[in-house]
Amino acid sequence: MALVRHRRQPNLRLPLPESSERRPRFPLPLPPTAPKPAGGDAITAADLENLAVLGHGNGGTVYKVRHKTTSATYALKIIHSNADATTRRRAFAESSILRRATDCPRVVRFHGCFEKPSGDVAIVMEYMDGGSLETALTTSGTFSEKRLAAVARDILEGLACLHARNIAHRDIKPANILVNSQGEVKIADFGVSKLMCRALEACKSYVGTCAYMSPERFDPEASGGNYNGFAADIWSLGLTLFELYVGHFPFLETGQRPDWATLICAICYGDPPSLPETASAEFRSFVESCLKKESGDRWTAAQLLTHPFVCKDPETH
Repeated sequence: MALVRHRRQPNLRLPLPESSERRPRFPLPLPPTAPKPAGGDAITAADLENLAVLGHGNGGTVYKVRHKTTSATYALKIIHSNADATTRRRAFAESSILRRATDCPRVVRFHGCFEKPSGDVAIVMEYMDGGSLETALTTSGTFSEKRLAAVARDILEGLACLHARNIAHRDIKPANILVNSQGEVKIADFGVSKLMCRALEACKSYVGTCAYMSPERFDPEASGGNYNGFAADIWSLGLTLFELYVGHFPFLETGQRPDWATLICAICYGDPPSLPETASAEFRSFVESCLKKESGDRWTAAQLLTHPFVCKDPETH
């Protein structure tokens, strides 16, 4: 009797996850650990003394630590061993991306990565003693245009460096921009960043804080997937500067809590927000260059560094 093979369903489509999101069948190796600034030995858990807790979230804790031998202060990000597999994979990816961007002056510096006997993954980073722009907004109030121009210039220098290395941050927001007592502004938190294999490779996964996501990331079908993470970073930068100027998230009323339905309607189907009349023409033009609904119409980080808003003499701004 002949064996009859039934034809497979021709229209069956099973979506495959991104390679970066697939669950590995074996433990991922840690990247090489960066050397300590004061010597050739790698930083280990025994070298560090906890001083304070800086924050919690995403399956981990960030500590302020001191190196026992050199007395240098670092930020130590611990991803706990009981964190879900996706969070742990992102920790490995974050350390690799930080290493790749370690010579970018506007990115928090990477000092090493190791795994504790408990299974916790630890990333040693530069300590920024001034906190985040989100904290500064909460404690000191809205930013002047002069200060925003300096902040924008620093963030753009960081993004231009990252994008030149094909790294999309994918989570630019006030909480992820840090400052120190010297007034330096640096990009931090690369837990959802992505190394782009091609300049126009699409970011298809819903990562990052949804409130700062660009229209094409909310609704990739509408744009045919023809977008990239670099343009999405520019959109998030525009919203960040807008928020620091007005004191609240641009698409919502003061005190309103965002939800998915409200955000997707406002970001995808509404017009980009407009700055109040108190904003200068140059600042308005800069933000509009970031908040173009069509990703291809947004200025790049390199182009924005030539915009009059960030190029003016700080003494006359």
